[in-house]
Amino acid sequence: MTALLALPAPLLTLTALVMVALVVALVAWALQLMQAANDRREFSLMLAGCMVCSAAVGLATVMVITFTSPVRLEARGLLLPPPPVEAGVSLDALVLPWDSEDLIRQASAGEAR
Repeated sequence: MTALLALPAPLLTLTALVMVALVVALVAWALQLMQAANDRREFSLMLAGCMVCSAAVGLATVMVITFTSPVRLEARGLLLPPPPVEAGVSLDALVLPWDSEDLIRQASAGEAR
């Protein structure tokens, strides 16, 4: 993932376009295989077309996940970093109704001092 962050924007765009062209070529090849399977009545070509099509879908999925990951978008300035977590309220100073009687007595004795 760090290799993609190091690429300059024009090279990254070129890489994305090449991958899109590869996906389109794989889908076109899958359609040709399925058409040949239909013409020849051969089931193995249909399976090969399905495998090529599923490879194209997998490549497209990985491409989308890679190029739109939160780390990549944040590095390009398209996504704001998450705000820092602020300190919360501590419940140690509160006496809740379901606390034991000993804790309530200790708290009231501490307040009396």
